[in-house]
Amino acid sequence: MAANPPSPFDLNQPEAYAQWRAAKLATQPTCVEDLIVDVADPRQLSVQERAALLRTCARANMVVYRSPVTEEDKSLPRLLGAQLGLHRLDANWLADEDGISPIAVSTQRPGARADFIPYTDKPIRWHTDGYYHPLSRRIEGMVLHCVRAAGEGGISGLVDHDRVYIALRDANPAWVRALMAPDAMTIPERADEHGVARPAQSGPVFSVLPDPGGDPALQMRYTARTRSIAWKDDADTRAAVAFLEQWLASDAPWIFRLRLLPGMGLVCNNVPHERSGFNDHPQRPRLLYRARYLDRVGAPPVPLRHASQAAQLELQL
Repeated sequence: MAANPPSPFDLNQPEAYAQWRAAKLATQPTCVEDLIVDVADPRQLSVQERAALLRTCARANMVVYRSPVTEEDKSLPRLLGAQLGLHRLDANWLADEDGISPIAVSTQRPGARADFIPYTDKPIRWHTDGYYHPLSRRIEGMVLHCVRAAGEGGISGLVDHDRVYIALRDANPAWVRALMAPDAMTIPERADEHGVARPAQSGPVFSVLPDPGGDPALQMRYTARTRSIAWKDDADTRAAVAFLEQWLASDAPWIFRLRLLPGMGLVCNNVPHERSGFNDHPQRPRLLYRARYLDRVGAPPVPLRHASQAAQLELQL
């Protein structure tokens, strides 16, 4: 049996890293428009649309689709995700029974969604979704679909975590080693009136996903919040965190910003993202649907009804 090739994420394999880095930088998008793929209906993609979405996500760990579909159809993110290899929905306690979370300014009493920033009009700092989850519930993929945009504001910031890793490793490999430690970042327990609602959760910022025959993939777990978080108290971790904060606050061209409009949405491998504050339109308040998955964006089998179309597409590629 042939030995596995060296991993680019192994700090003892600089040549493998150099090759991966060069390939990544040569193919990465250079502007936000490079992320956008037009589709007729996200619920039923053509073979060409699906291929374009997967191809862009493979380059940048994310893709933005743009469609004319603007009705309030909560099945849309689930139907879209299933076509892109996303099947295991994370049924978090703030999601609806179908596993989909309507992201809107909450009017519920304190103690429910109104206590959590995504359900307010306040800005949200850089983070990956589910950074407080245990490894067994690691959020690897996400769909965020816009039904109604805010009256003003609500700009999304997006960055490929592979690009974050490159910046950190180029600056100081010891910082990467620090952030790959299993106790690099700890989220303290969350208590409610019944006791401990969520236990403390420690884990790395960067981890390498299991490689079931393909190339290894990088996963990032991060939050820029300063409350309810404990970083490992050593010099390299402190320096790495400070570097990340400064780097993400820059206007670097690989940090993309856009305002999701009705019919648009984000599909990603849980890349770091942020959101600016916003003001709602009184009659048309902002509404997005969010689906979080325990899967990465991948390539599921082509449905039988598309088989002949897929064969023709293969001949064109």
